Amino acid sequence: MNELHIQKIAGELKLQPRQVLSTAKLFAEGATVPFIARYRKEATGLLDEVAITNIRERLLGLADLDQRRDAILKSLAERNLLSDQLKADIHGADNVTRLEDIYQPFRPKRRTRAMIAKELGLEPLADLLFQNQSTADPQAEAAKFVDAEKGVPDVAAALAGARDIIAERVSDDANARAKLRELFWSEGIVKSKVMSDKQEAAAKFKDYFDWNEPVGKIPSHRLLAIRRGETEGFLMMRIAVEENSALALIEPLFATGKGAAADQVRLAVQDSYKRLLGSAIEVELRMETKKRADTEAIRVFAENLRELLLASPLGNKNMLAIDPGFRTGCKVVILDRQGKLLHNDVIYPTASSNAEIREAAEAVLSMVKKYQIEAIAIGNGTASRETETFVKLLKLTMPIVMVNESGASIYSASEVAREEFPNHDITVRGAVSIGRRLMDPLAELVKLDPKSIGVGQYQHDVEQGALKRSLDDVVISCVNGVGVELNTASKQLLAYVSGLGPVLAANIVAYRNENGPFKSRAELKKVPRLGEKAFEQAAGFLRLRDGACPLDGSAVHPESYELVDRMAKDLNCSVGDLMRDASLRQIIQLPKYVTETVGLPTLTDILGELAKPGRDPRQKFEVFSFQSGVEKMEDLKPGMKLPGIVTNVTAFGAFVDIGVHQDGLVHVSQLSDRFIKDPSEVVKVAQKVTVTVTEVDLPRKRIALSMKAAPQIGPSTSGTRTSPATPRPAGGSFNRPAPSAKPATVDWFTAALNKNQK
Repeated sequence: MNELHIQKIAGELKLQPRQVLSTAKLFAEGATVPFIARYRKEATGLLDEVAITNIRERLLGLADLDQRRDAILKSLAERNLLSDQLKADIHGADNVTRLEDIYQPFRPKRRTRAMIAKELGLEPLADLLFQNQSTADPQAEAAKFVDAEKGVPDVAAALAGARDIIAERVSDDANARAKLRELFWSEGIVKSKVMSDKQEAAAKFKDYFDWNEPVGKIPSHRLLAIRRGETEGFLMMRIAVEENSALALIEPLFATGKGAAADQVRLAVQDSYKRLLGSAIEVELRMETKKRADTEAIRVFAENLRELLLASPLGNKNMLAIDPGFRTGCKVVILDRQGKLLHNDVIYPTASSNAEIREAAEAVLSMVKKYQIEAIAIGNGTASRETETFVKLLKLTMPIVMVNESGASIYSASEVAREEFPNHDITVRGAVSIGRRLMDPLAELVKLDPKSIGVGQYQHDVEQGALKRSLDDVVISCVNGVGVELNTASKQLLAYVSGLGPVLAANIVAYRNENGPFKSRAELKKVPRLGEKAFEQAAGFLRLRDGACPLDGSAVHPESYELVDRMAKDLNCSVGDLMRDASLRQIIQLPKYVTETVGLPTLTDILGELAKPGRDPRQKFEVFSFQSGVEKMEDLKPGMKLPGIVTNVTAFGAFVDIGVHQDGLVHVSQLSDRFIKDPSEVVKVAQKVTVTVTEVDLPRKRIALSMKAAPQIGPSTSGTRTSPATPRPAGGSFNRPAPSAKPATVDWFTAALNKNQK
């Protein structure tokens, strides 16, 4: 362990060095974030997943810094440029920016004007002018270097070469770079303009045709929108400061005299800023602002993904799932309580023929009766509200739930889906995904690339490696926080369990298929390539509800089984008795079982698990319904109060599905009666909310909503505007066709119901 790294991280994160050191050691031993947070609380001093992840990221960052430092030292040594002072400066650099500033003068460069001037022998002239600014006579001194044969035809050429050398020194100066960098951050302006003759093609970026905003205040989504416009060739972006302010800051660092030589130095500084230094700092800020914008966009995406993954599960139910459609009909599948596909069919509840509608009603009622259906899931895509109306007219007693089908089509065409259902087409696979998503959103959504779920903001514009790491962390956290049923989990779900991964997950499923259900957690050790370390990391997060050992269905780690056995033995009862009888648990004296490695935090967790083994931390499922009679944008009127579900949270507001095939926007200014900066303070993805319609723009298909107590009704500047080039949110469908059929009457359904009951 690098002691300097430990001390630095502890200071940055305001933690005790021992906490950081213990966490670093656990990482070095191969421990995962969920395992450390859940089962090594005494070692870390009760650090949560966020703090542990931050330590991991800083350890990796400092390791990268050391790697870059070593590369620089090696490069300088190979070129015989490494002095003792330079070596000390490099070792003293505590961040990448400072390190690169120190290295800048020694960085290998392409042939520059300063290099050419040095080759002409003009470096002594540059030194003389710089060191004798108040006394030197530039004309007289430059005349000594005139040599037409060598390429210096006159005094002007000699002075120009000397200024080139000074300009490059100014550009390479670490102090000048630091001061100018600070100026750009404090006074820099992000400017964007539309490219010539592209106004019409760039219409979606119209707000940024002539845009100015301080670099320190521009929000993530706006910067990413401008950069996207630039990438697509519609906008030109600059980050600039007033030239006079920049020169006033750096000229005094170099032009220290008052004579003619000082004027030459001053000209060199001005040239350096215009030609070298200004553009270099601008490039640096472009990279840094992009990095910061990426960080914020990734944070928003990760928070949204967490809420979606941890959405309330309906649980194991006999399920009838419908993927709605008009022309091609509705794909219907029947799933048992474990999500196994039992039957599939196609019905036409929105057809123009009354006979087809009656046939669809009879088919649904028959399947409900035959398969003892306990819930009905309807995808929220095309024809969803029309299909929902059809099903509700059947007067069934089980829950009828609209399910966000975002990403279902991607799943249905994926290798995972083809492997699960090799003999069924994509329409059946999509309907299965809708039903399973209602049963357990987490178990089904892990089969998708998180980016395809569509709860992010500019996910294709941010740095993809950082995005993947963050989203993977979220999925891993959610999967391990909920726990995984060992005997029913898919290999995609198992792959996210602490310590496993795709290979071991596949091995577990293969072992299960060959040998039947696992009878105990300990049996995991028989799985090929699953060693002691993997078992240690994974076992506590795997559940075996009906195993021989009652603790296998809880989050109690096998390493603590002996401890629980001691508790039961001391009370002359079985472990099962401890789990069933609260009065027995109440008389357990936890301090009695404290050891050097097991403290009260772990013992308290164990006691909690004995009370509620394998408790699902997700909220209890509540059935949600959209407003009846409001099924398309034309049905909306300003002032309407409607129920909705949040489908995406962005920096500028929240998108809400209100059941009209087009998500509405609650601008950040309309989220609350109090001032807020971050929409996530008020709403989360999958949250059920009540909104007021403030404006409906049919031509542009925009709906403005408000969650304020007394919202402004009618045209507004904040309610209808989305950030230019902002991707449409998932969670609702767009531009859906109107149904061509007449609505079915209640009489037909009553007749079909009576016929089925007979």
